[in-house]
Amino acid sequence: MIDKPRCAWVTDDALYLAYHDQEWGVPQYDDRTLFEMLVLEGAQAGLSWLTVLRKRHSYRQAFANFQIASVASLSAAELMAAPGIIHHAGKLQSAITNAQAALSIQRDWGSLSNFLWAIVGGQPIVHQYLRGHQLPSQTEESQAMSRALKGYGMTFVGPTICYSFMQAIGMVNDHLTDCYRFRELRS
Repeated sequence: MIDKPRCAWVTDDALYLAYHDQEWGVPQYDDRTLFEMLVLEGAQAGLSWLTVLRKRHSYRQAFANFQIASVASLSAAELMAAPGIIHHAGKLQSAITNAQAALSIQRDWGSLSNFLWAIVGGQPIVHQYLRGHQLPSQTEESQAMSRALKGYGMTFVGPTICYSFMQAIGMVNDHLTDCYRFRELRS
């Protein structure tokens, strides 16, 4: 699996390789998937992404497979008791608050996807970076997303988290230009 040229941040961990090769940077439009990634990006704050990936199955169980209405009705106490997830009270309460806000977004915009993708005009932004140090930690678009989400009452959605989210869901293609996925996703 290592034989293909990949982004420099990818390790030889099988879970990380699969995430890079199959998910990261692939445009997502499904509200459940978008909400899952938003919660996981918030959970990752201050931790490694691999730590969160290793707990993803437990997150899916604890968060009712990220069905937005179900998460909106959970309590922080229920989530604090859930095994295998990161037990940070602020992050867990944020997921509930953000689910409630996502329901409002769905009512106003028809879907969470419509709302989020409008920020980039409905099309992925394709960057052409050769080296990892060129990748920004935030952009004007991630700042706009952060403001828009906070406007609905969401938390743990600062511009850096929003940019990581945008990369994860394919709103931006930040695969390095010598990574085989850059070419695949561009075509």
